[in-house]
Amino acid sequence: MGLLLVVALVTLAATPALPDERPADVVWPRVAHHLDEASRLATHFEGVLRESCPRFASPVEWDTYLDGELQRVVLLVAHVEQAWVEAKMTDDDDVRRAAKAPRRRVQEARGLVDKLAGCAEANGTHLPVGALWKWVEQEVPRARVEVTLPR
Repeated sequence: MGLLLVVALVTLAATPALPDERPADVVWPRVAHHLDEASRLATHFEGVLRESCPRFASPVEWDTYLDGELQRVVLLVAHVEQAWVEAKMTDDDDVRRAAKAPRRRVQEARGLVDKLAGCAEANGTHLPVGALWKWVEQEVPRARVEVTLPR
């Protein structure tokens, strides 16, 4: 029985790491890129949340503004998710912890969508918040492909 345990331990020790596992110094720059982009977008949203609702002369102008803000929300979520995907390629706890931290930014983006719904009312239209979040969730996989860096 003891010999089997030794053989099993030697076999496990000799088994190579998962093919996708990479050292932290290789993974970190990729994670940092996504965290930087998420931070840049979150800073933009902080400004939007601080300011009063923008007013537009026409529904077309409002729609253009709204589309831009929603695309930024999609990008924020995509970068946050992609940072985590990249971080899972290493067993380094610091890299993984750093990649998890901006998840709160997604909650802040929800506040932005709520504010935009209020701004829509001020611009003479209505935004169904639930439908907007469903659209964001559907767009994120496409955006993640766009924000993924080449290997």
